[in-house]
Amino acid sequence: MSTSHSALRDLGIQAVNSGGSTGNGWWSGRNDGTLLPSINPTTGEQIAGVYPCSAEDYQRIVKESVEAFRAWRMVPAPKRGEIVRLIGQALREKKDQLGTLVSLEVGKIKAEGDGEVQEMIDMADFVVGQSRMLYGATMQSERPAHRMSEQWHPLGPVGVITAFNFPVAVWAWNAFLAAIAGDTVIWKPSPKAPLCAVAVQQICNRVMQQQGYSGIFSLFIAEQPVLVEQMVQDERLPLISFTGSVPVGRRVASLVGQRLGRTLLELSGNNAVIVDETADLNMATRAIVFGAVGTAGQRCTTTRRLIVHESCYEELIGRLVKAYAQVQIGNPLEKEVLMGPLIDQVAVEGYRAALDEIKKEGGEILHGGRVLTRPGYFVEPTIVRAQNHWPIVQRETFAPILYVMTFNTIDDAIAMQNDVRQGLSSALFSNDVRRSERFLSSAGSDCGIANVNIGTSGAEIGGAFGGEKETGGGREAGSDSWKAYMRRQTNTVNWGTDLPLAQGIKFGS
Repeated sequence: MSTSHSALRDLGIQAVNSGGSTGNGWWSGRNDGTLLPSINPTTGEQIAGVYPCSAEDYQRIVKESVEAFRAWRMVPAPKRGEIVRLIGQALREKKDQLGTLVSLEVGKIKAEGDGEVQEMIDMADFVVGQSRMLYGATMQSERPAHRMSEQWHPLGPVGVITAFNFPVAVWAWNAFLAAIAGDTVIWKPSPKAPLCAVAVQQICNRVMQQQGYSGIFSLFIAEQPVLVEQMVQDERLPLISFTGSVPVGRRVASLVGQRLGRTLLELSGNNAVIVDETADLNMATRAIVFGAVGTAGQRCTTTRRLIVHESCYEELIGRLVKAYAQVQIGNPLEKEVLMGPLIDQVAVEGYRAALDEIKKEGGEILHGGRVLTRPGYFVEPTIVRAQNHWPIVQRETFAPILYVMTFNTIDDAIAMQNDVRQGLSSALFSNDVRRSERFLSSAGSDCGIANVNIGTSGAEIGGAFGGEKETGGGREAGSDSWKAYMRRQTNTVNWGTDLPLAQGIKFGS
């Protein structure tokens, strides 16, 4: 049996799978309608299929999630953390298999697939500690014999909508924090990566059944936009976390806003690396190549723009072209391969269209630029000399295309970096302390993530992840991101015998 087939078997993946579950042995029994295929982007062939949920399935999932929330919110937070720890342990045991499935289904190289599962494990470890630190605060009251404080309560069932490029980790960022906060979670994964979601649900179901819980983690695979919109509009879900494109994010925000619900949006990035004349070019080259080529350019934190000081342009581009020529493209499960395929033919056409537009603008292709003629959805990683103001450079191109431009002063470089509508990740390579601090100051990078001497991708789970402007403003993973999944309550206790009013107001005699 091949490694791939063994991984599928160990994860409980069948030729045909159910797309809905609430745990406790319940999977949707739907076996009619259109079977959603999972396509291996390396070969273009089907791995397996999933029956999407019906409208009736959705109603059952939400009903059970609401009922489970009423009990789950009363479980002590450290106990909730202990259960997430057990899920993390189960993920450790299946790390190799799940990492292989990530590679099979979305085309990440095996190291990145395993790394994504490790991110889930790290997130589980993080929230175990966080479950004992859902801190409130005590404030000084202006009234005598009064105590004033604030505390945090569970919010409710949370809807989590994830994208194909991180088919399991982004769910973990949201789901584990929501769980220790006392929420239940309904996961709507990308239809381009349904098997990863089915596998994770299988793992969660086993742990939760052993612990005597059901309905805490639910799966809702849907292909019909009307069902997804029903989820987004559902007033029983006080928070919708969405990761994806700006146009869809706008739609989600609008629908949730109409019902005065909450959104947590993680949208596009148009991330730049600035390299000044003092930079360590060896370090910068490695970071740029990984940032631009990793996941075939399909990360929201992918390095898309390189802003390099004119004095070191020729040397840095020479290094990059040489490094790009050594990037082996192919089956992501082969150890020596550094770049796998794009997710599908639509992505390939987007790559092709972007290069056509660049050529019309007068851009110069310095390396790459070809769609490879082989099975699957393979393209060459590409370096292009461009101008920051060109429309194609201003948009997020979800492909391994690096747009290169030059600058003269650090103020010019920062202005160029900020002069896009996205604001996710940014990086400066410099050995000048003043420039580094300028870059990190309030007058520097306008992104949610700003790094010095590391690249734009590969964020750690300990820090809050997210961005500004068209990136959506959401924050997931570490720091105090747990607050997004809870509701704040201010409490005042009068332990005296009088009833003084705030602001010294006198009412009556």
